[in-house]
Amino acid sequence: EICACLVGSEMCIRDSRNGLSLFSELKLYIYKRIKNMLLQLLFVLVAIIVGARLGGIGLGVMGGVGLAILTFVFGLQPTAPPIDVMLMIVAVISAASCMQAAGGLDYMVKLAERLLRRNPSQVTILSPLVTYLFTFVAGTGHVAYSVLPVIAEVATETKIRPERPLGIAVIASQQAITASPISAATVALLGLLTGFDITLFDILKITIPATLIGVLVGAFLSKKVGKELLEDPEYLRRLEAGMIDTKHVELNDVKNMFHARISVIIFIAATLLIVLFGSIPAMRPVFNGTALDMPAIIEILMLCAAAVILLISRTDGIKATQGSVFPAGMQAVIAIFGIAWMGDTFINGNITELTGSIEGIVRQMPWLFGLALFVMSILLYSQAATVRAIVPLGIALGISPMMLIALFPAVNGYFFIPNYPTVVAAINFDRTGTTGIGKWILNHSFMMPGMVATIVSIVVGLLLVQVF
Repeated sequence: EICACLVGSEMCIRDSRNGLSLFSELKLYIYKRIKNMLLQLLFVLVAIIVGARLGGIGLGVMGGVGLAILTFVFGLQPTAPPIDVMLMIVAVISAASCMQAAGGLDYMVKLAERLLRRNPSQVTILSPLVTYLFTFVAGTGHVAYSVLPVIAEVATETKIRPERPLGIAVIASQQAITASPISAATVALLGLLTGFDITLFDILKITIPATLIGVLVGAFLSKKVGKELLEDPEYLRRLEAGMIDTKHVELNDVKNMFHARISVIIFIAATLLIVLFGSIPAMRPVFNGTALDMPAIIEILMLCAAAVILLISRTDGIKATQGSVFPAGMQAVIAIFGIAWMGDTFINGNITELTGSIEGIVRQMPWLFGLALFVMSILLYSQAATVRAIVPLGIALGISPMMLIALFPAVNGYFFIPNYPTVVAAINFDRTGTTGIGKWILNHSFMMPGMVATIVSIVVGLLLVQVF
C-alpha cells in the first residue's frame, strides 16, 4: 500500500543515511522481488516440462526436485502436501481396480460392443457417449483403452472413417473427468472450494450438462471430418498392400458374469452414495457439532466398496494391483504429490507479487484464468494436478467459486500436444491410417474435437452459472 501511494503521488523522501530516495529503494526492492519470482517460476516450469517428458511417475518426482530448489535455494517455506486429495484418489482407484479385477470393466466393454454393433451407422455419436460414461463411472479416462479397438473396428466395418469416432471418443474420456463425482480432479476442486460452502452437487449440476453438450457438439462436427473412408488415399494404399487386417478384435472374456455384474453395481452404488452425501450435508454424521467432511466420506465409502467387491467376488487382492487402472491411478497420486506441493509452495511464497500484478486484469476478464488452466494442463498432463497447482491462485485472486466451476473443463487441454497415452493408443488402434498426427504436429486428429468440446463446455458452464 505504501508503495502504491508513493508511485501514485510520485513522492520522493530522502534517506539521510545514504542519500537515496525511499521511492528509489522501493522500486529496487520490487524489481528484485519480481526478478526472484520469475526465476523461481522458470525452475517450476523446467521441472514440469522435464517431468512430463520422463512420463509415469516422472512428473511427481520432478515436482519434488522443483520443491527442493524452492526450499533450499530460494528459501520458500514448503506448504502442507495435499494429503486428503491423495488419499481420496487412492481410495477411488482401489475400488475401481477391484471392479476391474472382478471382471466389471470387461463386462462394461461387452455391453459397449453390443451397443455399437447394433447401431454401427451412429458410431461417431455413440462412441464418445460410451467413453464418457466409462470415465464418469470409473473416475479415470484410462478405462477408455479397452473400448477404443472396438470403436475402430466397428467404424472400419461400416466404412466410416475411424478418425471421426476415435478422435471425439478420446476427447469425451477426458471431458468426463471434470464431470465424474469421484475423479481426482473433481475431488481436488471440491476440497479447494469447501470453504465457500460449495457442495459436490453444485459442481456436478454445472459440469455434467456442460461437458455432455460440449462432447455432443464435437461429435456432430466430427461427422464431417476428412474424406469418406473409401475415398481416403492412405486407406486405399493400405488396403491394396494387404495391410488391413480383417480379423475381429478379441475382447477379454468375462469368466464369472455374476461377479462382474455385482462389482459394477457395488461401485456405482458407492458413487451414488458419495453424490448424495456431497449434495445433502444433512445426511453426513455430525461430531462435536461439525458434519463429517467429504474427503473422509469418499475414502470410507470407496474402501468399503473395494472390500465388498473382493469379498463377494472372491477376487485376489493382488490381482487388483495388476490391471491397467491401478498403476495409472498411482501415477496420478505421485504426480499430485510432487507437482501440487511444488505449485502450492510457489504460489504461497509469491502470493503478493502474483495477486498484485494480475489481479486487476483477471477481475475484469476472468476467462483469462481459464486460458491459464488450459495452458498448464498441457504442461502437467493431469487435470487433478492442474487443479491443485493453479486453482489456489484463482481463489487468491478473488475469482468467484462458481466462475471457477464454469472454467473447470479448461483443465482438459492435454490433447493439444498429441502424446498422451489414450491419444497414442487411438492412433495405433486405427488400422486404416486415418487417425494420426499431421505434418505440423498440432494438426492432428484430436485438435478440432478437443478445442470444440472444451470451448463449448466452458461457454455452457458460464451460462449455467448465470441460471443457477
